[in-house]
Amino acid sequence: MRAAAQPVAGTDTAVAGAVRAIGHFLFRFRDYLVPCAVVLMLAATRPEYPGGSETLDRWTDAFGLAVALAGQMVRILVIGYAYIRRGGINKQLAAPTLVCEGFFAHSRNPMYLGNILLLSGLAVVYNSPWVYLIGLPLFLGGILTIIRAEEHFLAERFGAEYEAYCRRVNRFLPSWRGIRATMAGMRFDWKRVLRKEYNTAFLWLSAASFFLIWERLTHFGYAARREEINALLLAYAPVPIAYATIRWLKKHRRLRS
Repeated sequence: MRAAAQPVAGTDTAVAGAVRAIGHFLFRFRDYLVPCAVVLMLAATRPEYPGGSETLDRWTDAFGLAVALAGQMVRILVIGYAYIRRGGINKQLAAPTLVCEGFFAHSRNPMYLGNILLLSGLAVVYNSPWVYLIGLPLFLGGILTIIRAEEHFLAERFGAEYEAYCRRVNRFLPSWRGIRATMAGMRFDWKRVLRKEYNTAFLWLSAASFFLIWERLTHFGYAARREEINALLLAYAPVPIAYATIRWLKKHRRLRS
């Protein structure tokens, strides 16, 4: 059974206010959280084989890629069916309307859920204990402060309507009940997905490819893993080509919905 989602309104405290203040600050730079987290992974840690096993590492890589792909799919569903309008204006929280349709009828924060899955998948591919112990908790803490700031803003902006929405829909974990009926009456906007999501897809695919190559260079060197590394580079080659193509189409207004 799905646990009942609780409304966010309640007694304000100094701690809650401080958390929201941090959330408002991080919201202004939210687009850079994942890239910064990836750079920190590389600068401060080294990839390791789980249990010292290369075979186990390959399965771990496959699992991490599957988790990241699941995050990408969540983001695609959200953007394709009901793109949210409370994403902010001039790096400040803003919400002309309360979006409750599409994937937002099943999860209140599906875009953040997608981001969490993306970075968690990349962390599993990279597989550094320090990332698990420090990097991921810091990232998740930052996401939660942003969400608390957004929830407070929405509760003040929409009042009882938002409180009812919180009671009806989980904060993160999607309820799949009725998902087919939700999507049946909506048109999936592929052009909007390409416009809005090509940059995110390019970044995480580039990071995943780099992690896989860097892992082999770190443990064996290029000469010992030349064929594998060249195969990974060949598999990655379509990614920047697709990115450049979609960017050109967007700049020339060829992706209008």
